[in-house]
Amino acid sequence: MIRFIRCMVCTLLILMSVSNAQAKVNAEQAQQLQQALTPVGAERAGNAEGTIPTWQAGQIEYPPIKPGMHHPNPFADDQPRLVINAANMSAHQSKLSAAHQLMLQRYPDFQLKVYPTRRTATYPQRVYDAVYQNALHAELVEGGEGVIQATTSSPFPIPANAHEVMWNHKLRYRGEAVQTHSGSAVVDSKGRYTLRKTDTLIKFMYSDPQRDQRSQDELAIMLLGSTTAPPKLAGNKLLVHEFINAMKEPRKSWIHLSGQRRTRRAPDIAYDAPVLISDSIALVDNTDMFSGAMDRFDWTLKGKRELFVPYNAYALHSDQRQYDELLTATHLNPEVLRYELHRVWVVEATLKKGFRHRYGKRVFYIDEDSWQVALLEQYDGKGNLMSLAEGHPINYYEKPLFWYTVEVIYDLEKGIYYASGLDNQEKMYDFSVSPKSSYFAPATLSRLR
Repeated sequence: MIRFIRCMVCTLLILMSVSNAQAKVNAEQAQQLQQALTPVGAERAGNAEGTIPTWQAGQIEYPPIKPGMHHPNPFADDQPRLVINAANMSAHQSKLSAAHQLMLQRYPDFQLKVYPTRRTATYPQRVYDAVYQNALHAELVEGGEGVIQATTSSPFPIPANAHEVMWNHKLRYRGEAVQTHSGSAVVDSKGRYTLRKTDTLIKFMYSDPQRDQRSQDELAIMLLGSTTAPPKLAGNKLLVHEFINAMKEPRKSWIHLSGQRRTRRAPDIAYDAPVLISDSIALVDNTDMFSGAMDRFDWTLKGKRELFVPYNAYALHSDQRQYDELLTATHLNPEVLRYELHRVWVVEATLKKGFRHRYGKRVFYIDEDSWQVALLEQYDGKGNLMSLAEGHPINYYEKPLFWYTVEVIYDLEKGIYYASGLDNQEKMYDFSVSPKSSYFAPATLSRLR
């Protein structure tokens, strides 16, 4: 009994050390968000070489846009400042991820076109105001698996540990609600694919302007998706309720299969359960580059580095592009991809002993300006690099907000990949929708056309 009590005390001390490790900061520290740091916590200053510019709010003039339009490229006249391939990669190795180095070695036609760095991640003033208050009040709870006293966007703009950095990604601002129309495809080693199309309605409960910062409401996101193509999958629907604290309230999911004509709870849509339409290339916790619980891994903050990452992917987003042009064999068409040099936070996640997951280690590269995962490397239990995920973002400048237009996961063992968010030939995302919370109910699935 004494041994048991000692173990419980040690466990409580560990949990307390995680939850209280520099969550909220004092007023003097928070002032840095208006001085040396941007309103969301990035370094305002550029780098010594001048290849990363100083962050300046409102410095970019965007083309006019009307509702329903794809976003014109504000940097259409930019030319690559360098092109990295297998022949010259050694000269740029310090700014290349391990996975990009592997792809450059493996695929002769793969290259990184590196353009001038444009720090375009910007948000409404109310988001900046909320992040400032989050810095003063937000706290981790439940051993790092929950957040309280925060609202709207990233809770920890001045992070002290890996959990806080990952929460900044998971709760970053993506609008209040959005209706999306997009496609996804698994592309084989010969470039063959079948396009799957989905309409998705998302309500970001955490970003609701009416949500009180002191709220204990754990509901973060509600999502309602409906497959529209190909015909054999059309009519399949999914409802997800995502909670902030996955240990306190695990994700709830329901599915409606058109062939069965009934709605039922969907178990085990979490962790490394495969995303079926990805032919198991993507896992559930690969959604939005990373989502869900973090309890199966030990998380370590490795600091910051400068890295070539996907950015300002307006050419990839363009409605002037056809899917056959984008979805080439073994990787996305490098001619339409844009990479830039940015500072990223590096977080390493190592699978805990006694826990199960497809990957034994994961390395996340999180953009400092948006708290968004830019790259993700995934290793098996023996340390072999198995997978690379890329998030290709743009500024949806009508809001404004910074989010992916396309996500891609490369299976580096099989030479195939899964691309999602393809909207070039679809209706543009609509951030003006305002669905009622009551709409995101299981009964809606059977009524939804």
